[in-house]
Amino acid sequence: MSRFRTRTRPPVALALPALLAVAFLLLPLIGILTRTQWSELGEHLTSPGVVEALRLSTVVSLWALGLSLVLGVPLAWLLARVPFKGKALVRSLVLLPMVLPPTVGGVALLLGFGRRGLLGPWLEGTFGITLPFHTSGAVVAATFVAMPFLVISLEGALGGLKQSYEETAASLGASPVRVFFTVTLPMVAPGLIAGAALTWARALGEFGATITFAGNLPGTTQTLPLQVYLLLQDQPEAATSVSLLLLAVAMGVLIALRGRWTGTPADRKAAELPPVAEEPAPTAAAEPSAPAKPAEPTAAAEPTTPDASGAAPRDGGRWPLHATVTGFNRLTLDAEPGTTIAVVGENGAGKTTLLRALLGLTPRAHAELRLGDTDVTALPPHKRQVAWVPQDGALFPHLSALANTAYGLRARRVPRAEARARAQAWLDRLGVGHLAHRKPAQLSGGQAQRVALARALAARPRLLLLDEPLAALDQTTRARVRHTLRTHLAEFGGVCLIVTHDPVEAVSLADRVLVLADGQTLQDAPPVEVTRHPRSPWVARMLGRNAWQGTASEGGLALAAGGRLVLAEELPDGVPALAIIAPEAVSVHRERPAGSPRNVWPGTVREITALGSRLRVLIGSAEAPDLVAEITPDAAAELGLADGVRVWTSVKATEITLVRL
Repeated sequence: MSRFRTRTRPPVALALPALLAVAFLLLPLIGILTRTQWSELGEHLTSPGVVEALRLSTVVSLWALGLSLVLGVPLAWLLARVPFKGKALVRSLVLLPMVLPPTVGGVALLLGFGRRGLLGPWLEGTFGITLPFHTSGAVVAATFVAMPFLVISLEGALGGLKQSYEETAASLGASPVRVFFTVTLPMVAPGLIAGAALTWARALGEFGATITFAGNLPGTTQTLPLQVYLLLQDQPEAATSVSLLLLAVAMGVLIALRGRWTGTPADRKAAELPPVAEEPAPTAAAEPSAPAKPAEPTAAAEPTTPDASGAAPRDGGRWPLHATVTGFNRLTLDAEPGTTIAVVGENGAGKTTLLRALLGLTPRAHAELRLGDTDVTALPPHKRQVAWVPQDGALFPHLSALANTAYGLRARRVPRAEARARAQAWLDRLGVGHLAHRKPAQLSGGQAQRVALARALAARPRLLLLDEPLAALDQTTRARVRHTLRTHLAEFGGVCLIVTHDPVEAVSLADRVLVLADGQTLQDAPPVEVTRHPRSPWVARMLGRNAWQGTASEGGLALAAGGRLVLAEELPDGVPALAIIAPEAVSVHRERPAGSPRNVWPGTVREITALGSRLRVLIGSAEAPDLVAEITPDAAAELGLADGVRVWTSVKATEITLVRL
C-alpha cells in the first residue's frame, strides 16, 4: 500500500465542532500545566503525606490489577468463546461500573460487602474479614471500577482470534487449559497487556467508590486521589502538583499503548520479516549441522509410541475407521488402515461439517466414531487422537516451526528433548528441517503447509483430517507439496480424509472419493470409477466435463434445464440419468453443420479461457444448457471466436456417457 494517502478537506460543519471538542478536552490539562508551581514540585511530591498516599495507591492498584487478572481473564474468555443464555446480561454487568457514578458504586459495595450488607456479616463472622474502612476495601473498590477495562480489551482480542488455532491445538492432544495458556493467551498478549495497563491506571486513579466504601484513613485507605481531595482544601498548589503526577501516569499509559484498546492478535516482529523463498528440499548431506536423526518416525516403525493415556497402543499402530454420522450429515463411513479418502462436493454439501463432527467440534452433526479397537465417541477432542490440518495450516505464530511440530508431543507429555528430536526428524523428512527455528511468518506457503503436516503426523494421530491443505498454494508449490503428501500418506497407519475441490488432488492422493450432497453420500468409489461415471453434475464439472441431468423419454433424455438430448444408449422411460459429455467431444461451427450429428444447437460464445495448450469455450444457448467445448487456438482463430460471436455446437450421440441416478 502506498504511504501517500489522498487528503480529504473536512467540511466546516464537522471540523469546527471537532476542534471545539479537542479544545474542551485539552483546556483542563493546560490549566494543570500552567498552574503547577514547578519550583516547588519536588517538595510537594516528597512530602510525607503524599509519599505515604503514593505507596498505598501503588499497593492498592497492583492488588486490584492482580485480582482483575484472576477474575477478569476467565470472564473475558467465557464471554468470547462460550454461548450461553443471559450473555447480554452478563456483559451489561461488566460494563455497569464504567457508567455507574463511582459514589453509587461505593454505596452498592457497602450494601453487598459491608458489615450490614448481604455478604459482609458472613465474611466477618466466618473468616474475620472486614472490608469497609480497610486497605482490602480499597482494593475491592478499585477492582470493581477497573476490571471492566481488562474484560473489554481481552474479549475484543479473543473475538479477533481465529478459533482454528485453538481447535487445531485440541486436535493435537492439548487439554483446554493447556490450549488456553500455550496458544490463546500468547496470541492475545497485546490485548491482555493493553487491558492490564488500563486497569492499573484506572485503579490508581479511583476516588469515589474508595471514599464511600473504604473511607479516607491516612495510611490505610487514603490513596493518592483522596490525598488530592484533602490538599485542595488547604494546599491547592500541592494538590495541583499531585494531580500533575497522576495526569503524567495516565498519559504515559495511553501513549505507551498507542491506541491498542482491543489488542487485535498479531504476529509481532516476525510478521515484518519477509518469508524465505520456496526451494527444493535439502538433502541430508547438505545439512551437516543438523542434529542426528532418531529412528524414522513412520507409522510402522513406532508401534510402541504411547497414546494420550500413556499406554502403548494395543492394535499395532494400524487403525481402521468406522463412523456413523447423524445430524446435518447422515452417512456411515468405513475404511481400512492406510486408506486416503478425498471428500468432495459443492459448497454447503457438508464437507467441513463432516470433519468437525469427527473431531467432536460441532453441534450440527454427531459422529459415533471407532478408531482401531477404541470407541472415542464420548471422548473430548483432545483425547480422540484425531489430528486436523485446516486450510491455512493454523501454525501458532508465536512458536517456531520446531516448537509447532513438537506441540502435540509435548501435549501428550513426551519429554522436551525427545519431542524436539522427533519433531526435527519429521521436519527433515518433509524437507523443511533447515527452517526449524523460523517463525511461521517467515515461511512461504508451501513450507508452512509442510510444517503443518509434519506437526499433525508427529502427533501420531489415528485419524488425519486435511481441509483443503493445498488450496492456498501456487501451482508449482502445490505439485511439490502434493508429491510430499502422497509419499507420507502411503506410510500412515490410520485413515486420512482430505477435503478438496481439485480433481488432480482427488485422483492422485486418494484411494476413494466420497461425494457429498446435502450432507449425504452421493457416491463413494475409487477415483477411476468416479472419473468415468460421476453421479453428481458438480463432480462432473469439477472433472472438467459437461454434465446434464434429465429423465429418459422416447429414446432420448428430457433435460431438467430444458431441451432434449438424443442418445445412442436406450434407457427405460422415466429413469433419471446424468449425461456426461467431454469438452473435446463438442464440435463448434460458424454455420449449422450437416451430416451425422443428431444433437445440434445454436448458441453464443460467452467466455474463452486457456487450459494448457488448448482453449475452453463456454457457449450459452436458449435450446440447451450451457456447454463447454475444448478446441485448439488455431481452430479458434479460424472460426473467429470471441465473446458474443454466434456459433453452432454439435455432439454425436455415441460421444455421450450415461450414468443412472
